[in-house]
Amino acid sequence: MGFEEEMDVKGEGVVDTTPKEPEEARETEQLTETTGQAEVPKEEEVAEEEELGLPFPNAAVVRLMKANLDKDKMVKKEAKLAMNKWLGELCAKVARVMNKNPYVMMGQYEFIQAKRVFDDLEAFSREKERILAHLEAIVHDIDKLKRDLGAFEESEELK
Repeated sequence: MGFEEEMDVKGEGVVDTTPKEPEEARETEQLTETTGQAEVPKEEEVAEEEELGLPFPNAAVVRLMKANLDKDKMVKKEAKLAMNKWLGELCAKVARVMNKNPYVMMGQYEFIQAKRVFDDLEAFSREKERILAHLEAIVHDIDKLKRDLGAFEESEELK
């Protein structure tokens, strides 16, 4: 690295103090020397996501997944990618439902109406669990009544 002397308009010597090598390149070289690995540019990460056909940045999806998992849980790459693709499909389904509206401008109301189907599925699932638990309680009551009637009939026979 050297400094070059240039002549300005008046003919006086001006010393150029800017290094010939950019600062970022030196930092990358230092990182390579200390770690033995070159830093992966952000453009390559984006290209990998586009190559895989991911609808969302994978880091954002992984961050949401980890925020809702226990700290000791680990998620394999294929699960992260599958979650990303599934979220893209879900977004496309909601958008197709929104597209059925005759309006040109879509607002929050149209979004809420479009996602209602999926919210209703969740409510349906909770209601199904509630009904199954209630039916299980009824079955237990029936079994108890059968036992009580059997005991009652046995006592009648003994007399």
